Amino acid sequence: MSSRRRRLLPSLLPLVLLTIGSAYALASWNWCGRWTEREPVVLGEVHAEGPLKAGAARVPLIPPFPVVVAGYGPPRPEASRADPMPQARAVVLSSGDVKVGLVSLELLLVPDELVAEVRERTAGLGLQGVVVTAAHPHSSFGGYDTRMVSQLAGTGRFRKDAREAAVVGATEALRQAAARLTEVSLEVGEAREGALVRSRAGGELPDGALTRAVLRGAEGPVAELLIFAAHPTILPRDRALVDTDWPGRLSQLREEQGGVTLVLQGTVGNVSVSYGDGEGAERALSFARAVSKLAEQAVPVAAGSSRLAFARVDVALPRPDASRLVPSFSRAAGDNFLCASSSRTSEMGALVLGPLELLLVPGEPTVGAGAELVRRTGATGVLGLADGYLGYVETAEKVETNQGEARHQYFGPVLLERLGAGADLAARAAGFTP
Repeated sequence: MSSRRRRLLPSLLPLVLLTIGSAYALASWNWCGRWTEREPVVLGEVHAEGPLKAGAARVPLIPPFPVVVAGYGPPRPEASRADPMPQARAVVLSSGDVKVGLVSLELLLVPDELVAEVRERTAGLGLQGVVVTAAHPHSSFGGYDTRMVSQLAGTGRFRKDAREAAVVGATEALRQAAARLTEVSLEVGEAREGALVRSRAGGELPDGALTRAVLRGAEGPVAELLIFAAHPTILPRDRALVDTDWPGRLSQLREEQGGVTLVLQGTVGNVSVSYGDGEGAERALSFARAVSKLAEQAVPVAAGSSRLAFARVDVALPRPDASRLVPSFSRAAGDNFLCASSSRTSEMGALVLGPLELLLVPGEPTVGAGAELVRRTGATGVLGLADGYLGYVETAEKVETNQGEARHQYFGPVLLERLGAGADLAARAAGFTP
């Protein structure tokens, strides 16, 4: 190093320190502001009871290859093919003048903007309600979420063509399902096998419960809904291949018997797979076969009710809280980063299908959080990853003590209470049994 450069470095040091200090001060400024607190508001509700019709469809979600594999933080692999191809599976339910569509996408999550676009493009189908859910494989394609926290934590850099692929598949599946309405009977069954799953972060233990709803037409099953909770994280995270993990394989196995099978995640927040032979894709298939066997044990019986109802509620979210996610010296900057990626409101929903009274949560509720929502509303079950994504939802006690999945939650301990108030209102609007 020349003597001139050695003399220059000390003179630059104050400038470097000043730049770093200014950047820290700027990042630590309270850009979030105050977040308004208010009571939840009903966005819409529909009710019907009588003869039930249903139509179902399955449409491939064709990724814009090469595409990032979503599910984990960087570095992420890039894939040029898929095996199996991700799917959009939809069922449209109709009773009287009421039509409600439910579409499950084999994606990591469904952001608010994606849900809104699917609803906008299906507005001409005469649906009074549209529910969009994610099967949650940590090995499907990414690139469809504009929020920086999602791009960093799981879905990769936003691409318009990736978002379009998801929206087109969901829209087309709903369109085809709506065109295939036929009279059906509703059958419901339940079974459980605790050995299939485990808690990965303490808290209340999962019981491996599976709820099965069959919509049966004159010529066989039209659609089957399987509600079961387990993180689809079986496949290696460095695998350069788009894959649907156990949910996609489970749907394929069930569809060999006819109809379209939608796999719906329940209180998945702290639930991991604890069963399966082999490694990678072999283990994913093994687990799918085990869950399919459990579905067979959930022998469906004719439902005594043919109710169909749906309600949506707008909930004001608390201010994001990064205190458990980042070091204390960067807390303010962390809060600002989360605020920039968070909507100030979210949507809670309630769906009634015969005897099933289901809460729809836009995130990953833990077993404990789901149990609290059930206790306060009387719901028969909880669907996670539905109609948006705000991250993990843990109990207030766990968040206050930084236990369980609290280290993954983007909001403070009041989050579950806010969502619970919205769940109360949605349950009443949908007519849950008192």
